[in-house]
Amino acid sequence: MFSFLRPSATPGPRVQPIAGAEAVARAKAGEITVIDVRERSELATSGKARGALHVPLAVFRMKCDPASPECLPELDPARPVALYCASGARSQAAGQMLLQMGYGSVYNIGGLGHWVAGGGAVER
Repeated sequence: MFSFLRPSATPGPRVQPIAGAEAVARAKAGEITVIDVRERSELATSGKARGALHVPLAVFRMKCDPASPECLPELDPARPVALYCASGARSQAAGQMLLQMGYGSVYNIGGLGHWVAGGGAVER
């Protein structure tokens, strides 16, 4: 009988999950940059994590790629980044883009609700 093993991980860096409470603590300590990848209309409805950068997925590559003249000055590929959206799917996709752009440590908080459940404040 043969058994086939499925690879458990793909080679190279991966977007890591991070608990809301840990993301909140690391953001308060100035150790991590938090990015909200939701659309402007979603922010108007629910606000965003206090201190988070707002970079909608539609302009994400242009605003986050260090090779782009439009790259936000607050971003540094050597600094850890934590992303969130409404549920975690878009932030996961954005995290993959950051890794492709050369960012070293990329985390997915999940949704804004995970940030709030971890004790994070919301600003409108």
